Amino acid sequence: MKLRSREIAVFGMLGALMYASKVVLEVLPNVHLLGTMTVALTVVYRKKALYPIYTYVLINGFFAGFATWWLPYLYIWTVLWGAVMLLPRRMPPRRAALVYMAVCAAHGFLFGVLYAPAQALLFGLDFHGMVAWIVAGLPFDMVHGVSNFCCGALILPLTRLLRRLEAGTRR
Repeated sequence: MKLRSREIAVFGMLGALMYASKVVLEVLPNVHLLGTMTVALTVVYRKKALYPIYTYVLINGFFAGFATWWLPYLYIWTVLWGAVMLLPRRMPPRRAALVYMAVCAAHGFLFGVLYAPAQALLFGLDFHGMVAWIVAGLPFDMVHGVSNFCCGALILPLTRLLRRLEAGTRR
């Protein structure tokens, strides 16, 4: 996965764009474009999508602090990336749109469940404590999942744009 200079610059900008989109949408709890962008970047860049994703994670840590809340971010976005990597590469556009939106929504609905193991390890929760933590966060996960589904409608237009930009730079 050797990177060219242009890719380093593009991936840095995409990671920064992910962070900026999160900051702009912070007025709406659990509504953001991170899942949408993660799916779109994975569809277009495949393995190399990890570069902008983890650029975002690092920028988030720099600006918000490398505290215990940040540690699950080291794997949570990889789960979404991995789920998209397992999807067929060629799907009819209508099917792809629904599948991508559903995967993005599932990540939002399961965010608390994915986050919980780290919380349990970091704060000494037993299984029951971890389940209680998950249950307490369900209303937030519901908002997260629904908003990820709605924002997921932007995945195909974003992938088309990224592919067109990539094709234009290869000339």
